[in-house]
Amino acid sequence: MLNGQVSHWWEQIGVPESRPELRGHSTVDVAIIGAGFTGLWTAYYLAKAKPGLNIAVLEARHVGYGASGRNGGWLTNTITAGPDHYRTTHSIQEINDFQLAMNQTVEEVINICAEENIDADILRGGEFEVAYTPAQEQRLREHARATSSWQHTDSKILEAEEARNKINVAGTRVALWHPHAARIHPAKLVRGLAEAAERLGVKIFENTRVKMIRPRQLEFDGGTVNTQFIVRATEGFTAQLAGHHRLWLPMNSSMIVTEPLAESVWDELNWSAGEVLGDYAHVYMYAQRTADDRIAIGGRGVPYKYGSRTDLDGLTPQSTVTGLSEVLHRMFPQTQHAKIAHAWSGVLGVPRDWAATVGLDPDTGIGWAGGYVGTGVATTNLSGRTLRDLILGHDTALTQLPWVNHRVRKWEPEPLRWLATKGLYAAYSQADRSELKGREGSSPLARIADKITGKP
Repeated sequence: MLNGQVSHWWEQIGVPESRPELRGHSTVDVAIIGAGFTGLWTAYYLAKAKPGLNIAVLEARHVGYGASGRNGGWLTNTITAGPDHYRTTHSIQEINDFQLAMNQTVEEVINICAEENIDADILRGGEFEVAYTPAQEQRLREHARATSSWQHTDSKILEAEEARNKINVAGTRVALWHPHAARIHPAKLVRGLAEAAERLGVKIFENTRVKMIRPRQLEFDGGTVNTQFIVRATEGFTAQLAGHHRLWLPMNSSMIVTEPLAESVWDELNWSAGEVLGDYAHVYMYAQRTADDRIAIGGRGVPYKYGSRTDLDGLTPQSTVTGLSEVLHRMFPQTQHAKIAHAWSGVLGVPRDWAATVGLDPDTGIGWAGGYVGTGVATTNLSGRTLRDLILGHDTALTQLPWVNHRVRKWEPEPLRWLATKGLYAAYSQADRSELKGREGSSPLARIADKITGKP
């Protein structure tokens, strides 16, 4: 089993040849920190909208090194934190418009991949979330009722037999499905997007670590960049920037991928239409059937490292591999003897209220996007188009969406956030164990943990 080495996705296609580093002092129109999905979509849309704009993307390692090259490959329409999060601050129509924009974002990514000849193994099969304990079933049905009050969600309850005919998860009690999702290969998408941006004249500099953001200026190892606009697109690595240590919590998530599975296994699993798969556990899982017939499955490993530290190359503890393997085998007993080919980990950005944000401060020229809490594959595209409009000074439907210029208080200082995160995820894990034993309703431990964390 390979461990770390960034991710299976990059191991499969190979890390691109290194791009040049940036050195010395320079001036550009727009400087973007981070060559993941957020930074690259922003650069791509700006370059398309205004040819000749001098855009530089500064990346500490290589394109797609962070979450964009390590995620589960869910291109889905989720509003981070959910539509109810905005109920007290925005109108019902504004929230419904947000959901429609997310649905359209899924289509936008698929269409751009076709236009730019990016083969990202896209297969649109919708999002399938399963409940296999009584408590999970209760949460799923409650969520389905809440979701039905919003337009454009298009969710459908699948009772046990219909659900198993779609994906045969052991012990299925009920599932929830909607059509606005597709499986993708993350590294293929981020590599293709970078190349598309470069064809439009965007300059990408790798191994160029930004240390400090000032109004209209970036400081990096080896020089400075003066610029009219800055975009902070650093997601889970934001805490490494001076002055941003408590802005977003770098939450850890881990994945494993099996060897390719036999056709006879897939015949039993009924999993063939490109559905992305999740569950209703408190420490939830996410999975896809890859284009080469593996199961890639992820979930929480070691949730948080003291001092907002992040890993380097995705090395994953054996205990996490064992835990994810147990989830895999419980849901799909047919995989009991399948080898685990690769394990890796990465970080995602978590704001204090679990709600993503995009915005621009016109006084400093500093823009930002992130805090996706794992929903970034599609949301980053919406971020890129929104930042394009904000930077170009266009007042559009995108710049009026509820998440624009949303700000939230910082996380607590250490050691409080380490102690809290460690304790709260232990509570979630204990809640899942009690529910697997047949507990009828959601565990009080999980409800208390939700209140403390602010998790929706």
